[in-house]
Amino acid sequence: MKFNTKTIHGGQEHDKAYGSVMPPIYQTSTYAQSTPGGHKGYEYSRTHNPTRNALENAFASIENGNYGLAFGSGLAAIDAVIKLLKPGDEVVSTNDLYGGSYRLFTKIYADFGIKFHFVGMQNAANIKNYINKNTKLIWVETPTNPMMNIIDIKATSKIAKAHNVLLAVDNTFATPYLQLPLDLGADIVMHSATKYLGGHSDVVMGALIVKDKDLADRLYFIQNASGAICGPQDSFLVLRGIKTLHIRMQRHCENGKVVAEYLVNHPKIENVYWPGFESHPNHNIAKTQMKDFGGMISFTTKGNNYEEAIKIVERLKIFTLAESLGGVESLCGHPASMTHASIPKDEREKIGVVDSLIRLSVGIEDEDDLIEDLKQAIG
Repeated sequence: MKFNTKTIHGGQEHDKAYGSVMPPIYQTSTYAQSTPGGHKGYEYSRTHNPTRNALENAFASIENGNYGLAFGSGLAAIDAVIKLLKPGDEVVSTNDLYGGSYRLFTKIYADFGIKFHFVGMQNAANIKNYINKNTKLIWVETPTNPMMNIIDIKATSKIAKAHNVLLAVDNTFATPYLQLPLDLGADIVMHSATKYLGGHSDVVMGALIVKDKDLADRLYFIQNASGAICGPQDSFLVLRGIKTLHIRMQRHCENGKVVAEYLVNHPKIENVYWPGFESHPNHNIAKTQMKDFGGMISFTTKGNNYEEAIKIVERLKIFTLAESLGGVESLCGHPASMTHASIPKDEREKIGVVDSLIRLSVGIEDEDDLIEDLKQAIG
């Protein structure tokens, strides 16, 4: 199947009980057994649930993986990956990453003896300088949050394989519509399915997708043992969201391009970060590993004034000031005080998250209305 068909049919089958086209919501915690161990593949819904299984199969299909896992949140999915490690192991992570990932790494797992190196990865060769005999995992976001930096997945994969290290890619911003990390050599793909996969800002969920059975079995064990699974209602909502992923992403990309081009020509705007610009760092890599450039944009104002940035996000009307991204509606955020507040100011500013930085999740509304909203808010 081609991708647009996979979003609707990939990994799916009609319900065996009554032939329902959409997977039913199996709102049950347990399943009847005819004799101890005599069941139809399901015993307890923390371990397996038919609605969640349908979603996990869809995850695997759209990412060209063999195994999918659904979790209660994106951070729960990342947590499961880090639980593959043990005290003394080391992780090389991109230094420009989601604040929640940074918090999990530094405030939780660093206390358990896992060492994290936060590294600029725009030149993938730089990663090699931080790999040693204790390195077990390379953690990549691309495009990164919120600076939209592009990391060469294929080049990073070659480094990981040469050193027998796992490569995990957070594919939340791009989605499988734009890039397929497993095809580029990654071992694990992670999503905050809360975002584009769900697509309607009505569910919180995480996903992992892998190709290797042994790795999948280790992650399934962690998923069941730690129990951070999602419920059947949430599974149903994300299954429904995935079915329109391709048409939503097409419009996100179209609107994102229009908004980025408006901002880059605005006299009050200093920098615009969007991978579609030829001037954007690693634009050529983005062209190679991505189908399009997405609807995520960050920008700074001239003078880098904190108060002015706050006024802009407060004045926006169609762009809603809110955490998160990837819904059908346009959202705006102020990373320094919102998504990246958990990163110390000096660390934030080293990677470009300055006081005036504003991040936009461009939705699928009419492009003219989005431009008019930005015009009145920026002034």
